[in-house]
Amino acid sequence: MDTPTELPPARYEYGGDEFLFVELDQAMSLEANFKGMAVTNALRELDIDGVIDICPSNASYMVRIDPDRLDPRELVEELRGLEASVGELPRDYVLHTRVVDVPVLFDDPWTRETLMRFRDNHQDPSGTDLEYAARINGFDGVGSLIEAISSAPYIVTMLGFVPGLPFCYQLVPKERQIEVPKYVRPRTDTPERSFGFGGAFSVVYPVRGAGGYQLFGMAPAPVFDLDQRLPDFAAGIVFPRAGDVLRYRTIDRAEFDRIRGQVEDGSFRYRIREASFEPARLIADPDAVNRELLEVLYR
Repeated sequence: MDTPTELPPARYEYGGDEFLFVELDQAMSLEANFKGMAVTNALRELDIDGVIDICPSNASYMVRIDPDRLDPRELVEELRGLEASVGELPRDYVLHTRVVDVPVLFDDPWTRETLMRFRDNHQDPSGTDLEYAARINGFDGVGSLIEAISSAPYIVTMLGFVPGLPFCYQLVPKERQIEVPKYVRPRTDTPERSFGFGGAFSVVYPVRGAGGYQLFGMAPAPVFDLDQRLPDFAAGIVFPRAGDVLRYRTIDRAEFDRIRGQVEDGSFRYRIREASFEPARLIADPDAVNRELLEVLYR
């Protein structure tokens, strides 16, 4: 059982005439993220005239407004009321979400080739990113690290950096969180669909480009599809949503190649199941809730 984190009072700041920034905590925690989800979801349901966009983040959120239609000071008062209504931990809040199977080929040849090209940018030029991460997190080897990564699901806390990149936080107690620093100097190249880790967050890079997260593997399926070729992208070019629960499942090269073939012929579909859970119960007993989420996904 994890002890709930007591959050400080939210900090409200204006960004020019059109933006309001609300910081719930300086550090990432499930409590801060769930509280941000509860407040921003409630704000959407209010459908306030003058609210243009709502952008939740890991431990904060931002609201864009039309100042000709809504006084930002009035919005602050509304948000303070929503913050008070959900309390320190939204015990009555139920998260309705998707649970998704995300296959990953760990220690793949493409990210390994990339990370070895950039060893001078790394804290430990003598080994791979997986070997470094296993060592600093106290695992007895890469296999144990990969097992820990894939053993419990992650929640998508926000999307950002580039379109479609999901920041994902594992649903385990803090003492079991895997944490790694970013590269000392960012890479100038990262393959599309690389599975990376930075801080306590996992990501799947949606497109090729620069990056500084440790590279652990490669996903065969995209999280970003500009042409919307695949059925899972019919509603938009980005697949992940904030609040999704992702389970990174270890696969071998044969399954990777099979899925790549499905992606290329347009037949690939993510395994997706609808689920609901109470954040307060997750924080009190994460292993039990995780078992239930995985049972829903694979039954």
